Amino acid sequence: MGSRQGGRVGPVNGRSAHAALPGSLRSSLGTVAGLAALVVAVLGVLYAGDGEPGRVDRWVVRPTADSVRPPWRTVALALDFLGEPVGAAMLLSAVVTGCLLLRRPRSAVLAVVGAGLTVGTATLLKSLVGRTIHGDNLSYPSGHTAFATTLALVVALAAAGRPGLGRPAGTSLVLAAALTAGAAMGWAEVVLGAHYPTDVLGGWCTALAVVPAAAWLVDRAADRMADRPCDRTADAGRRERR
Repeated sequence: MGSRQGGRVGPVNGRSAHAALPGSLRSSLGTVAGLAALVVAVLGVLYAGDGEPGRVDRWVVRPTADSVRPPWRTVALALDFLGEPVGAAMLLSAVVTGCLLLRRPRSAVLAVVGAGLTVGTATLLKSLVGRTIHGDNLSYPSGHTAFATTLALVVALAAAGRPGLGRPAGTSLVLAAALTAGAAMGWAEVVLGAHYPTDVLGGWCTALAVVPAAAWLVDRAADRMADRPCDRTADAGRRERR
């Protein structure tokens, strides 16, 4: 059986694999995930059934049809496209391919599983919370923001698993990547009038709550699969000695 050292899983049957969730970051990201889940729940309760921007939303920005003009409108539309089905599939494929080329199969699996769980959670929350924008369009939390943040987290977790990168630096890297991706997509969604600012915050926190848990599950499943050949080999050895 392999041994764990930092964010890397030691040799298993002559091979090695990088953890989707570096061991040095588990406690810190677990705390972040818990706080993020709390924020998602509180905002969901505060804005349940609303169809208007809240006080915080009006304080942050009041988007109109002319909130952003070219060339920034083009940038916003391009970012928004990356959260649509076709653009999201392209972006997810690029991340998965990159992870496989870098020999990080667990990160590749996390990209798919994490994106599915995060978007699925956001979709479920939209139905439960029932907040709307522009009529009957469900808005809380922002699925686009959740998706973009998820992929940024996957890439950052893979980078944070490099040997020699300590917990403070690794945690900072992961959170900075999540903030950058979430802010970029969130900005696009708000200026295009697709979401309220608090929808964006909810989407960002949804990813922060779901991805660490998904990464832990991916590692746990992979470890169990890796242990089975070892167990079978040990059982065979015992039978031969009898």
